[in-house]
Amino acid sequence: MTLIGRTRARGVASLSLDSPHNRNALSAALVAELADALTDCGKDGDIRAVVLTHTGNTFSAGADLRDPPPPEALVGLLRQIVELPKPVVARVTGHVRAGGLGLLGACDVAAASSEATFAFTEVRIGVAPAVISLPLLPRTDPRALARHYLTGERFDAAEATRIGLLTAAGDDVDAVLEPILDGLRKASPQALAETKQLLTARVLEAFDRDAADLTALSARLFASADAREGMTAFLERRDPPWVL
Repeated sequence: MTLIGRTRARGVASLSLDSPHNRNALSAALVAELADALTDCGKDGDIRAVVLTHTGNTFSAGADLRDPPPPEALVGLLRQIVELPKPVVARVTGHVRAGGLGLLGACDVAAASSEATFAFTEVRIGVAPAVISLPLLPRTDPRALARHYLTGERFDAAEATRIGLLTAAGDDVDAVLEPILDGLRKASPQALAETKQLLTARVLEAFDRDAADLTALSARLFASADAREGMTAFLERRDPPWVL
């Protein structure tokens, strides 16, 4: 079963997360297939930019609790997006949760429709947004991120734009993206690659410095008793015992 849809138009490749049965959760298989698709895009000289989008009403629900990718695989995917020598643009028309927000943080540009919603829900199942912090902490407002990391509350596209998680939002996400993609089509491939390196230098410093520690933290937390109870409660659609 193919989990990543591929199309292209006028030098822009679109990669769609296409696993709607589990709300495009980041399973080991989806992460591996997306990584392969990005590799192909990086080697294709006819592709000027990559749009990362989705089918269904959810961009990504975060890690697949039934088939989670190893933390190292998620780190590798996020770094691949950051290092790809072509701009990667997120196009969101639905909901984004937990690990899915890491994909947005890794992208160079992220746009969403006004009805999109966002939440860092890790704390509610007994873990922390560890690995996804690698691209998010250097790019997102720290005070706002503290609130949303610690509470897990849902927020809207306007707030996501204000804190730097999104580049822009609007009622019609394609209208928002039209001038952005048009601008990328007018730029030289060399200039795009070199400019992207300038913009991502601080993010890659975070990967070099913190990836090993955050990978270990993620693995430890997911193996904890709190996480086992939190994930079980989530799958059984009930509150875990720490909810007051």
